[in-house]
Order: sequence, then C-alpha cells, then structure tokens
Amino acid sequence: MNAQCALITGANGEIGHSLLKALAATGNSIISIDLNEHTPEHTALCEESITGDILDEDVIRAAEKYDIDVIFHLAALLSKSAELNPERAHRVNVEGTLQFLQLAQRVGKRRGKSVKVLFPSTIAVYGIPTLEEKRLTDKLREDEYQTPITMYGANKLYNEHLGRYYSDHYRQMSEIRESGYVDFRGVRFPGLISAFTVPSGGTSDFAPEMIHKAAQGLPYSCFVRPDAQIPFMAMPDGVKALIDLADAPLEKLTRRIYNIGAFAPTASEIAELTQQAFPGAEITFAPDIKRQAIIDSWPADVDDSAANRDWNWQPDYDLNRTFFEYLAPNIAERYQNKYANGR
Repeated sequence: MNAQCALITGANGEIGHSLLKALAATGNSIISIDLNEHTPEHTALCEESITGDILDEDVIRAAEKYDIDVIFHLAALLSKSAELNPERAHRVNVEGTLQFLQLAQRVGKRRGKSVKVLFPSTIAVYGIPTLEEKRLTDKLREDEYQTPITMYGANKLYNEHLGRYYSDHYRQMSEIRESGYVDFRGVRFPGLISAFTVPSGGTSDFAPEMIHKAAQGLPYSCFVRPDAQIPFMAMPDGVKALIDLADAPLEKLTRRIYNIGAFAPTASEIAELTQQAFPGAEITFAPDIKRQAIIDSWPADVDDSAANRDWNWQPDYDLNRTFFEYLAPNIAERYQNKYANGR
C-alpha cells in the first residue's frame, strides 16, 4: 500500500500485529487503537498508539486530529464471547463500527475526499437452515442465505449494510450531498488459522486446537463431527486480502462486500494432516451439539469469483502449504517439539 495515514483498531490482535508490520514496512503513518497497551515493539511502528475502548469519545477525538486516509476496523467481540454476552457484543460490534464510520465521514468531509474503511466480516453472516440443505449447496455467493443464527454473524451482517449506507446513501434526503466521503470495503473471512496465536475456544478453532494439542503430545477430542466442513484461510492471506482490497481502484469494484476463500477441508481431513505432521497424534471426535449446530449453519465453501475478477484475489497458501510450511513447524517450535514433516 502506498504511504498514507492508516488507522488500525484492534491493533493488538493477531491480524492487527501483522497488518501493522506490513503497513509500516511500506512507509505508512500509523495510528493504532486497542483496549490493551501496545508492546514497545509495536508502539515503535506507530505515529501514535492510543489505549482505550472504541466506544470512548476521547479515543475517537484522539484519532480524529489526524488526516486519516484509510481505517482498518478490526476491533470486535468475537463469536464465542458474543454468544456469552450478546448485549455487549452489540455495543462493541455495532455501535463501535458506527463510531468509526462517523469518524470517516467527518474526516472525509473535512478533507474533501473519501476515507477508505476496510472491514473484516465473516462467514458467520450466513445461516443455512438445515444440514441437508448445506450438503446440497455449492459454494455460496455473497447474497445467499443471509440469515445468521449467532449474535456475531448478525452484528457483522448489519455492519455490512451500515457501511454500504454510509458510502452510497448517507443522508440521501439532505439538500447537499453527504455521501461519498466514506469508501467502505469488506471481506468475509473464513476461519482464520494463525501459527502464532493460541486458540481460545472459538467456534472454528477445532482446526488449530488439533495442531496445538498434537504439538504438545496431548490427546484431542474434537467438538465437531468428522464430516464437518467450513472454509479456512492462513492468517498471512487474511492480512494480504485487506491490503489488496484497500489498494484496488474503486472503479474496478462491483461490490462493497466480497467473499474470499482458500481451502475447505473436513474435520477428518484436518485430523489426517495433523497426524502426518505429528505421527502418533491422538484425535477423537465428540461433537458438541451447540457448536456443531453453528458450524452446520455456515457454508462448506464460498464462491470468491467476484474478488478474483474485481481485484485479482488469489491466496498464497493452499491447504498443504498452510499445514506443512506455516502451521506445523511454527506451532511445533512454540512447544519445542521435533516437527515431523509427514508429506
């Protein structure tokens, strides 16, 4: 990305850390926001690091003094936490997003040019009503099955509509033009798998949990069926997608929200790869009814042809490269386990 002033919310997360480094490497001026204090390493990459709640008006004012060109709004309460506290999830995920859309609107209007807002959405916005119907569907396009059954998915889907409204229809009854100062762009992430973050019990964490347990020589009881299937992506490709979409010329984009995909193995295929990488890994299956129901409502795979057509989206990591070059060796190193490349 060409040198600009970039604001990153949720900058202390795994995506945030990777994105911060990538943007700093290309000369961008970075303003970061996170609820938790930044490390000295990451603070050194920023023009200013703001510690605070994204719902706090003082945090917004501290960021608004900058001539922001692009906002990467990563801060959110994720799927499991959102189900445990849906009311707080609404405040953080919806009202927090609204704060930064309004910030972009004000900065864009002040400067007379649009501010890009890059938004990580999710396959949780989908809601396939039955497992039988899921098995009969092909890769899902962006506008199919928009009936999420989780608070996180509902929040994200509403935010997609908010972003579209602020970009294209904001105050459309006003006597003067008010839209055009926000350029909202979003990707629907599949399950993101990181080699450097310990899984925390999220709905799609059965894949990384398998590998972390195997690397420690511990048995793992998987909370979904062997045939459970959703799309996944290596974390480096998630960061790449946000930057690539930010760089895409607006005139080439035909949508505000894009599916992106990489690979879509079943849980049993993930188990087989884990056992190749760590021979002797003990993996069993004991589905959790509640989490399995959520997984079953998400697509087995997504159609990302629009992203490929409009901004040349292609993942760098397929399933084997993700497993044997990125995940297994790095996770093994965390636990100082001898990595066995079983390909």
